[in-house]
Amino acid sequence: MASRLQQLRSHLASQSPAPHPFDPLSSTEIEYAIAIIRSSHQSNASNSALGFNAVTLSEPKKAEMLAWLANPTSASRPRRQAEVVAVDKESKVYDGIVDLVEGKVITWEKLEGVQPLITMEDLQDTELLVRKDPKVIEQCKLLGIDDMEKVYCDPWTIGHDERFGSSIRLQQALMYYRPTPDDNQYAFPLDFCPIINTFSGEVIHIDIPSIRRPLNTIPSNYMPSDIESTTGYRRDLKPINITQPEGVSFSLQGRELSWQNWGVHIGFNYKEGIVLNNITYNDGGKIRPIFYRLSLAEMVVPYGNPERPHQRKHAFDLGEYGGGYMTNSLSLGCDCKGSIHYLDAEFCNRAGAAMVIKNAVCIHEEDAGILFKHTDFRDNSTIVTRARKLIISQIFTAANYEYAVYWSLHQDGTVQLEIKLTGILNTYAMYPGEDTKGWGTEVHPGVNAHNHQHLFCLRIDPQIDGQSNTVLQVDSTRGEGEPGSEENFYGNAFYAKKTAYKKIADSMQNYNSDTSRTWDIINPASIHPYSKKPASYKLVSREVPPLLPKPGSLVWKRAGFARHAIHVTPYSDGQLHPAGRHVPQTSGEPSRGLPEWIAAAATGKDNIENTDIVLWHTFGLTHFPAPEDFPVMPAEPMSLLLRPRHFFRRNPALDVQPSFANSPSQIRGKTEMRPGQGESVNAFENLGTEQGGCCKK
Repeated sequence: MASRLQQLRSHLASQSPAPHPFDPLSSTEIEYAIAIIRSSHQSNASNSALGFNAVTLSEPKKAEMLAWLANPTSASRPRRQAEVVAVDKESKVYDGIVDLVEGKVITWEKLEGVQPLITMEDLQDTELLVRKDPKVIEQCKLLGIDDMEKVYCDPWTIGHDERFGSSIRLQQALMYYRPTPDDNQYAFPLDFCPIINTFSGEVIHIDIPSIRRPLNTIPSNYMPSDIESTTGYRRDLKPINITQPEGVSFSLQGRELSWQNWGVHIGFNYKEGIVLNNITYNDGGKIRPIFYRLSLAEMVVPYGNPERPHQRKHAFDLGEYGGGYMTNSLSLGCDCKGSIHYLDAEFCNRAGAAMVIKNAVCIHEEDAGILFKHTDFRDNSTIVTRARKLIISQIFTAANYEYAVYWSLHQDGTVQLEIKLTGILNTYAMYPGEDTKGWGTEVHPGVNAHNHQHLFCLRIDPQIDGQSNTVLQVDSTRGEGEPGSEENFYGNAFYAKKTAYKKIADSMQNYNSDTSRTWDIINPASIHPYSKKPASYKLVSREVPPLLPKPGSLVWKRAGFARHAIHVTPYSDGQLHPAGRHVPQTSGEPSRGLPEWIAAAATGKDNIENTDIVLWHTFGLTHFPAPEDFPVMPAEPMSLLLRPRHFFRRNPALDVQPSFANSPSQIRGKTEMRPGQGESVNAFENLGTEQGGCCKK
C-alpha cells in the first residue's frame, strides 16, 4: 500500500499544469484518495473491506475560489480535496474529506440512518440475484415462465416503505419478461415486486397483488429487424451533412471554454452530471461575471397510482442513482452531429478502481436560425443575420427513461437549458381492457403505463456583475383605474409589476401563467445608463406544473424542493443537493435539503436581498401516457431561458456578421455600403450563399 501511495503522490506532484480548482478529479486523484483512506484505516477490520460509493471533487469554498479567480497569480490556490462516500461490510455508511495536497484524511464520519445512492453495480447485481431466488422463480412459474434467463428487472431504490425503514440498504425490482433477445421487455411486465437487501443479496419480501394479472403474449418492438418485417423504414429522406471545413469557433484550455464572448468552465460530477462554473461575458473588453455555478441539482418522478406497491415509485434520478453515473458514452452522427469535441467522465467502482466513461460530454456548434432581421417596407432595404449557438450536452439513461440535457450559449447573451425526454415508459401488467381507474393508460394489450411527472430542480448561483444580487418576481399586470378614469382613461394600460424577495419566505412562490410570470436576478448597484434599471438576467420558464401528490404525502415530504416553483436561499458552502446529500430511503420526516436549510435559517439570517444568493427553480412536465409513446417514446423537448435585461448597452449581437445586408443608400445608388474592414456589401451578400445561409437578392 505504501508503495502504491507513493507512486500516486509522485505522479500527481509531477503534473503540469496543475488542474483547475473546478476540474473534476482525474483517475489518478481518485485512486490516490482511495489509497489514502485505506492507508489511514487499514488497522480497522471493518474499514479494511470498504466499498466505495463515490469519490468526487470537494468543491472549493466560494470565498477562496472568488479570490483566486480574481487574481490567480498571487491569491492562494484553493486546496484540491476529494469527497468520499464508502460503505463497509456491515452496511455502515461513511462520509469523508481527503486533502490531496497534504495526502491525509481531513474528516471521516460514520453516518446513521442514511443510505447513499444506488450504483450501476448494485443494479446489475440485483438483476442476477432475483433470477436465482426460489421465491421469485415460484412467482414466475405461476405466470407460466420456466426460463429464468428470460426474466429481467429494473432495480429501483425502494423510495421509502414504512415496513422496512432506512437502516437496511434496499432495492425494489420491477419485473419483466423477454421472450427472445430482441424483444422489448416493457411489453411483458410481471405483476409482482421483490424487495432486495442489497448487502446480503437476499430477496426479503415480495409484494404480490390481491388480483393477479396474466403475462402478456403480444410483443411490441422497435429494433430494426422488427420494423423491417412490419412497416419497413421510410426511403424518401435525403442526407443532411453538417460540416465546418475551417474548424470550430470555440477553444478549450483544459476544461475552460471560450466561444465568441463567452467564458465558462465545464465541470462534471457523479450526481449532477454537467456543472457550468464561472460563466462570464466579454462586454467590449470588460469581463462581466454572470453565473458562478449552474447545474441540474435534482429531479423527482412521482407516479400517480396510489395502489401498493406503486406508491413507492417516485424516483429521484439524480440523488438516488446519479446523473453522472448513468451518463451515456456519446456517438458521433447519432447523439451529436457536426464538428464535435468530447470530454470524458472519471469515477470509481465499488472496489476502488478508477473507471472512465468516454465521450460523456459533447461540445459543438449549431445554426440557430435567425438572430435578427429587418426589412424596411419603404425601400426594401434589408438586414438579416443568422444565429449560432454553442451546445454542451450529455445524455443519461435512468433504467427505462433517457434524458438528453443541452446547455446552450447564444450570441445575444442568453443561456438556454433544454431537456429532451425519450426512452421507454415504465409499465405494469393488466388484463386487456381492465379499468385503470384513471391512474394509467393501456398503451398496448395487457400493458398499463401509469401517469407520472418529471420535475427537475435547477440550481442557479448568480453573480450578476458581482455577488450582491436580488430576485424580483415579475408579473404582467393591468394598470390601475377603470376605463374612463383619469389614470387609465382608455383602459389599455399594463406594466411589469416587480416584487423583490427580501426574506426566504417571500421567495417560496409558484408559476402564474395568467401573469406570464418571470423572475429577474438583479444587481441593484449596477444601473443601466439608458433605462436606469438594474442589470439583470431574467428566468423565463413556462413549463412549470405543480407537484401533484398532495401536501403531507410521502412524495411531498421527501421532495420538499418541488413544493414551489421558486425558492431563494442565502448562499452557503455545501448546500448543493435540494433533496439532501443522501436521498435513498429517506422518510421525509424531517424533510431533507431545502426544507431543513430554510427551517435552520434563524430570523435575521434569512435575508436574500442584495446579497450572495442561490435560486432554486423546479420545472418539468406531467405525462399522461398514450399509445404513441410506446414501444419507445418520441423525444419530448422542454426548455427555459436565462436572458439579459438591462445588462448590455444595446443588442450585444450587432457585431455578428450579417448573412445579407442591403442599405437604403445602396438601393438608391448614392453610396456603397462598407460594413467593415474594407468589405463591400457584396461580401455580406455572398456570405449567406457560401455558408449555406441566406439567399442573395
